[in-house]
Amino acid sequence: MSKSILIVEDEEVLRQSLAELLTDEGYEVHQAGDGKEAYDFILKRPVDLILSDIRMPQMDGTELLAKLQQTAPQTPVIILTAYGTVESAVAAMRCGAYDYLLKPVNFDDVLLKIERAIEFGDLVQTRQVITEQLASGSTFHDLVGEAQNMTKLFEVVKKLATVKTSVLIVGESGTGKELFARAVHYNGVTRDKPFIAVNCGAIPDSLIESELFGYRRGAFTGAIRDKKGYFEAAHHGTLFLDEISTLPLSVQSSLLRALEQRVVVPVGDTQPRSVDLRVVAASNQDLWKMVENGEFREDLLYRLDVVKLELPPLRQRKEDIPALVHHFLKKYTEQMNKHVLGVSNDAMRAILAHEWRGNIRELENVIERAVIFAEGRHIETEDMPFAIPGLEHDDSESLKEAMRQFERHHIVYCLRRHDYDKAETARHLDIGVSSLYRKLDELDIPKNMQEHDPAQTPA
Repeated sequence: MSKSILIVEDEEVLRQSLAELLTDEGYEVHQAGDGKEAYDFILKRPVDLILSDIRMPQMDGTELLAKLQQTAPQTPVIILTAYGTVESAVAAMRCGAYDYLLKPVNFDDVLLKIERAIEFGDLVQTRQVITEQLASGSTFHDLVGEAQNMTKLFEVVKKLATVKTSVLIVGESGTGKELFARAVHYNGVTRDKPFIAVNCGAIPDSLIESELFGYRRGAFTGAIRDKKGYFEAAHHGTLFLDEISTLPLSVQSSLLRALEQRVVVPVGDTQPRSVDLRVVAASNQDLWKMVENGEFREDLLYRLDVVKLELPPLRQRKEDIPALVHHFLKKYTEQMNKHVLGVSNDAMRAILAHEWRGNIRELENVIERAVIFAEGRHIETEDMPFAIPGLEHDDSESLKEAMRQFERHHIVYCLRRHDYDKAETARHLDIGVSSLYRKLDELDIPKNMQEHDPAQTPA
């Protein structure tokens, strides 16, 4: 995404010249003729950098800078000044300006100082994110578990605290691989450094190398300026490579070289750049089987699989489900400002009996949805899409009976979803209202499951 710059200058010729120069360099450029216009703009839309004259009508650069220190203190400001007012520029820097430029401006100097100022702004934002993550307690706070297979994993994470060795996290989708990667990062020597998460499967094959290792200006069509890759962005910190199994073999060789030599070479460059970081990779695929099939490099897997964390599926740690339920219940009741106090016994039994193929991610989704639809102080079975009271599974293996149960389950679910409106339910089922009433009788759906019970609605 292009970086945005606001030019604040009352001399229209200079303002337009700077705008054309920066637009040609690929920046998103906005203009203001004085400080007041600029300040009104910033209140509505933040930018990555402000280039402002000192002397302007209505509100000068010094006054604008003072206001920006209150409303947008992290936005770097470069001051434009004439030779006779250098003292004003120095004073502005003492008040928070990043740098200043002398008029008449040298365009090469403008580009260099803007690039440095934007890098500085990015660094400030990165530090703020890290500070917020640390303040939120991003250590083990989202990892819930007392099952033996989980407590062993927690112990391994603690042992990784003092080293930057490579870590491989494997497990089914939804088992919390990124949460464990963050726990590895925030419980050790990298806790105050960047954590960069990359979904390898979401990047087109043609762009993966340039995204990981960066590129130089002109390396390919659209490369309008140098760009750091994820490796350099995670310098001194942790790079989390999710879905590592999706990397093409050609990129796997480049990744192996980066891990072995601790250097990266941006696309279009010849000079290697040193990187110091921990790489945590994750996969829901059997990587050793992929090695046997020629789909993944064996030497790369050895380099990644120094320490392995094998995350158990939820069905193998069912004793943790109640704690997870209450963890997510607390999270979403606070977010939605709802007063749902807990989960009924019937609902908890249904949750414990569920298969949870989507693991923790599915459980969190179900609890979030249940909090949305809960009408009382407790989550009931009817608040969950997979468990409806009175529709317990029959042990009969008859296909006819199984289809009858499914039809019964689906109709009751639709009734509740459409607030027991028979006409609306029939419309979504793509049947007539009379056909719906006939189905209610044929499937022995009780009257209290056909109509909303007002007693369940809190006063």
